Amino acid sequence: MNTETLKTSLGDIQLQLEQSLQPSEFVDILKRSTLAERRPVEDEATIRGMLANADIVATARTHEKKLVGVARAITDYHYCTYLSDLAVDASYQQQGVGKRLTQFTHEQAGLNTTLVLLAAPAAADYYRHIGMTQHDSCWIVRRQ
Repeated sequence: MNTETLKTSLGDIQLQLEQSLQPSEFVDILKRSTLAERRPVEDEATIRGMLANADIVATARTHEKKLVGVARAITDYHYCTYLSDLAVDASYQQQGVGKRLTQFTHEQAGLNTTLVLLAAPAAADYYRHIGMTQHDSCWIVRRQ
């Protein structure tokens, strides 16, 4: 399934794959979600690369086509899916958009994959709330 409609108290939201999402729209939703604080939104080349090289870009749009959510993932479609960005417009949060975008992205990658993400400290309770399990061991090398 590549599209679906989510009913919210703010109206119907259409979820779909959108590999041609424009960088300006992506940056805008990052800002409206507060995720921009942790993303290189001023680096256009990086933003373009993030979109161009993602395996899955799932969006949530209103009936009027306003972008209210995005999930961006990298996957091998067999074992692992890394959900690198989950951004929902602050005014559409607590409507089930983020939870459904996460599930929709996982479905597109294949439920046989393990879905992995790195949460901002303030978001840890949210991911537990939507049914994810916290892992106590993650190691990273920061981008340079």
